[in-house]
This record gives sequence, C-alpha cells and structure tokens, in this order.
Amino acid sequence: MASEKILNQKKEEVNKLAEEMKEAKIILLTDYRGINVTDDTTLRRDLRNTGAKYNIIKNNITRRALAQCNIEGLEEKLEGPTAVVMSSGEYLEPLKTIYKFSKDNEYYEIKGGVIEGKVMTKEELITLAKLPSRETLLSMLAGALLGNISKVAVALEEVRKLKEASGEKVTVSVPAESAETPAEEAKAEPETTTEA
Repeated sequence: MASEKILNQKKEEVNKLAEEMKEAKIILLTDYRGINVTDDTTLRRDLRNTGAKYNIIKNNITRRALAQCNIEGLEEKLEGPTAVVMSSGEYLEPLKTIYKFSKDNEYYEIKGGVIEGKVMTKEELITLAKLPSRETLLSMLAGALLGNISKVAVALEEVRKLKEASGEKVTVSVPAESAETPAEEAKAEPETTTEA
C-alpha cells in the first residue's frame, strides 16, 4: 500500500494540475508514441512560442484533475502514452501547432480535448485547426471590403463622367427629408390627442 507521503504528493499533483486546467482555455490530450527527442524538443519550443505548456503526465493524475474540474467525456482517451497540452492564452495557435505536427509525424495524434470548457472530439479539434488564423480572416475581410468600396468608387466616377459628358451639372445633395433630425421632425408634426 502506498505511503501517506506518496499519497499526499499525488494529491498535490492533482490539485496543481486541476488549477492549471481551470485557468486553461485549451487542454489537448495527445498520443506521443513514435516521437524522437529532436522532434519532441522542436514541438515543445513551437508550443512555448504560442504560450502553451506541453507535459507528460500520468493518466491517473490527469483523470483525477479532469474530474476535479468537472470535465467529463475524456476518460476513455486516457489510455496509453498521453501528453497534455494546455494554454491559458489564445487557443487556436497551440491547436494548429499540434495539428501540423501530427500531420508531419505518422504516430503522433490528437486524442481529444477541451476548448473554453467544452469537451471536443478529435474530429472537432481537427476541423477547428484547419480554419484560417484570426489575422488571415481579418485580412480576408478587409480585402473584401476594400474591393467592394473600390467598385462603388469606380461606378460613381463612371456616373459622374457620363453626366459631365451629357452636359449635366454634377452636384451632391442630401434629400430634404433626410436632412431633418428626428427632433426637428417631432417639432414639425402636430400633436394629436384622442378623447376617451
């Protein structure tokens, strides 16, 4: 039977891991079989650059920490060698890093995980990892908006040229009804009262 000192150490480990899990926006469980020391070092460095931690933790400790955080649905994923990836910062970059690494390393795979408190399957995590980064999405949106604005500007310029060519005077005016403010409209309308 385990001594009291060992049991206390394990409790401390569980409590520490549970606290980290409570703060984490992403928790990934991965199978790290077939990874050599060089690849492991590279992966840890890449994850550190995204603000994530990569640890090999006994499945029993991880299972208890997840239970302490009331996270259910990952118990069956804690079989065989399991690495735990956590980040309390932005979650998409660590996920993309792990996904890219799993694509380049045949035996390394995502088992499952938790993103902002929601338990997710391997398939859901991979789908999320394939999405463009936030910066890419913002630049795509900016490009689309600028493209539409420039099309409107070109169209307006063509209308102006056509009007000038036909001899019409080109002016920009605001319709009279939109020039009134809501307060002026309210003053302009006569008050009506109904008797009961």
